[in-house]
Amino acid sequence: MKVWDGYIRFFHWALVSCLVGLYFSAEEGALELHFVLGYITLALLATRLIWGLVGSDTARLSALFHGPKAVVQALQAKHLTPGHNAAGSYMVLVFFALILLQLATGLMTTDDIMVDGPLVQYVSYDWVEWASSLHHQNFDWLLIAIGLHLVAIVVYALRGKKLVPAMVTGRNKQVSTAAQLKASWPAFALFAVLLGVLLTTWGYEPLQTLL
Repeated sequence: MKVWDGYIRFFHWALVSCLVGLYFSAEEGALELHFVLGYITLALLATRLIWGLVGSDTARLSALFHGPKAVVQALQAKHLTPGHNAAGSYMVLVFFALILLQLATGLMTTDDIMVDGPLVQYVSYDWVEWASSLHHQNFDWLLIAIGLHLVAIVVYALRGKKLVPAMVTGRNKQVSTAAQLKASWPAFALFAVLLGVLLTTWGYEPLQTLL
């Protein structure tokens, strides 16, 4: 049964790649690459949030909000449902919040030498210091969330519920009903536009340095 549209799958794996790249570029001091990857991540997430308003059933943001009772039922359920279950939805919301915070603070950080975030010039130095500190601390929380997410995938796999293949193929044989999916080309078009705008404005200088 179809459960994930093309953009959701692309978003997931592109986000994974960007987060890995962001981590290692920060560790190696490759800040131009770090900022370019940050702008790609911003375009990915902005498109995902917009697609969450108009996209496929399993992409909708409204499908991510559940009460505590639904979370308990999801953890006890023997069968998978199309999209994220209630427990998984909470993790997705946490990821969205942490990544948004990481991106927002990243736009206000500086290395005090060569590379400034595009919003540094609009805020006080106190704000820049606060944002830089929070940017580093928040990534630790993001790593913890990623670790919990991986543990959950392993636990589900041990219980016979394989989640990863569906995020590759878009299909899951373990669900009984298919989701209503929309063509993903509007989401990809929007992503291309947003990425183009970001890379030709805020990302122009770091991109030119890399090229």
